[in-house]
Amino acid sequence: MKSNEKLRTYSLSDVSNLKIHGRTTGQLVPLTLFWTGSAVELNVKGSELWVEIESDYDLYEPWISILINGVPVSRQMLTAERYWICVFRGMNENVVKNVRIVKDVQAMNGDPGCSLQIHALKSDGSFVPVEEKPYKIEFIGDSITSGEGAIGAKAEEDWIPMWFSAIHNYTAMTAEALNAEYRVISQSGWGVLTSWDNNPKANIPDYYEQVCGLVTGDKNAALGAGDQHDFNSWQPDVVVVNLGSNDGGAFQTPEWKDPVTGKLYKQRLNEDGTYHEEDLAVFEKAVTRFLTQLRKNNPEAQLVWAYGMLGFPMMPAIYRAVDAYTKQSGDTKVSVIQLPNTTEETVGARSHPGELSHRRTADALAGYLKGILKF
Repeated sequence: MKSNEKLRTYSLSDVSNLKIHGRTTGQLVPLTLFWTGSAVELNVKGSELWVEIESDYDLYEPWISILINGVPVSRQMLTAERYWICVFRGMNENVVKNVRIVKDVQAMNGDPGCSLQIHALKSDGSFVPVEEKPYKIEFIGDSITSGEGAIGAKAEEDWIPMWFSAIHNYTAMTAEALNAEYRVISQSGWGVLTSWDNNPKANIPDYYEQVCGLVTGDKNAALGAGDQHDFNSWQPDVVVVNLGSNDGGAFQTPEWKDPVTGKLYKQRLNEDGTYHEEDLAVFEKAVTRFLTQLRKNNPEAQLVWAYGMLGFPMMPAIYRAVDAYTKQSGDTKVSVIQLPNTTEETVGARSHPGELSHRRTADALAGYLKGILKF
């Protein structure tokens, strides 16, 4: 079939009606998508649309999902090169299509070569404004919030990008239910104090004030991942923190040895299997510190600690920490919600929450946030 001679190529900086989702450096030539759920959104009046992407990786390839009018129509692995992808063709040229091209995989701390950039668009139509949504939500979490295991069969155990999803995910579902714009800051295995294997360097708060400081490698550094994030550029109405699962897991795993200093780190259990009180207290202080940091950077937001999708052993400590923060600060815009636990019916790949579990959580969380946002 003959190629479409009406197609025109546009640099992203030439498209005034482009909507960017997720933390970025503000650079559009090209645009780097760092976090899961980061996206380009546009309304296109035309019959055909292409996007020029550049993907790279050493170990873990990026994936994208394409949504048209809010419905996922395509999901694909990106090979390591720069090339054009057809988003749609042959559609009614007189009808406006809402398009979102979404990074489906988390920022990969374990792969210094992993990156995803968007260079240009090609269309035979015009770009019209994207409607602004009334609310903004920031989600902060671990593998659950990264959508690890939200897609794929229950039998899958390989730790690969294929089993991550930003779409079949409580973050996207909750935002959709509330007609909200959203962003995600998340990393598998990480906690508010320590990772699942007792590594104290693998905690979200240390990197929260950077664009995407937890990614590694010279290329990501050159792309601005370690730059300070401009919080004034995007202020959320709600910050949802879903951390604690890996902090709890650290009590059950062997000690971690710092390869540089040789120092050992371990969240300890008592002889009867209960959590060591001193170590619990350190965890609780990490929670209160993070809430203080969140409030400093998001002065008007409701802060909601949401936890429980993979059990809730840390819930008493989280309640104590949030209560201590409230008493110390006088901050009344902070609360806790226990999320529905994942069951045999709702589990997904890699023993993580599946799509059904994410849906149950989204229903519960959206209902709770409606009350806070005074719908």
